[in-house]
Amino acid sequence: MRTCIGCRSRELATDLFRVVAVGDGNGQYVVTVDATASLPGRGAWLHPAQRCVHEAIRRRAFVRALRITGSPETSAVVDYVEHIGKENR
Repeated sequence: MRTCIGCRSRELATDLFRVVAVGDGNGQYVVTVDATASLPGRGAWLHPAQRCVHEAIRRRAFVRALRITGSPETSAVVDYVEHIGKENR
């Protein structure tokens, strides 16, 4: 069981996707989707739903869950969820 950082509900890992923060060496971070759940580093889990992603951004949950500083770039996660949503229509 994993906890979604957006809605904070517990789900099986198969119902969530993993994200990790990748640093650029200058203190800036990009949150990226780890589709294979194998990238190194601390990960966080999200539902593939726009409301969960936007709630995680609003609450600054990526910063806390991934233990990073600053304001990470999250557009890759938003784009991924939008793409998943279009495929399921």
